[in-house]
Amino acid sequence: MAINTYKPKDQSKRGILTLLERFLHIDGSIKEVIHVRFISQIIFVSVLCLIYIGNRHYAEKIVRNISQLEREVEDLRADYTTLKSDYMFASKQAEISRRVARLGLYESKNSPQKILMPK
Repeated sequence: MAINTYKPKDQSKRGILTLLERFLHIDGSIKEVIHVRFISQIIFVSVLCLIYIGNRHYAEKIVRNISQLEREVEDLRADYTTLKSDYMFASKQAEISRRVARLGLYESKNSPQKILMPK
C-alpha cells in the first residue's frame, strides 16, 4: 500500500482539542468516559447554559426595576391627588374670601348693577 504523503502522521495531534487536553491535563480515565469528539458539543451546551442563566438574572433585574417604578408612580399619583384636592379647596369662593379678609378686603354686600347704554 501507498503511504499518505499529503497529511503527516502527527497532524492529528494538532488542533483546539489537543490544546484543551494539554491545558486541562485530561488523564486516561476521563478520556474513556468523555470522548474527545464530544467536547465541542459539551462546550456548546455549557455556553447555552451560561447564556440562559445570564438571561434569567437580567429578566429578574428588570422585573425588580419595574416593580420599583410602579411603586414610585403610585406614590406620585397619591401626591397629585392630594395636591389637586388642596387646590380645589383653596379655590372655593368662601375660602378665598376668608383668606383675603386678613388683607382688609371683603365681599360686596350689594348685588352688581347692569349698565345700559343707548344704541
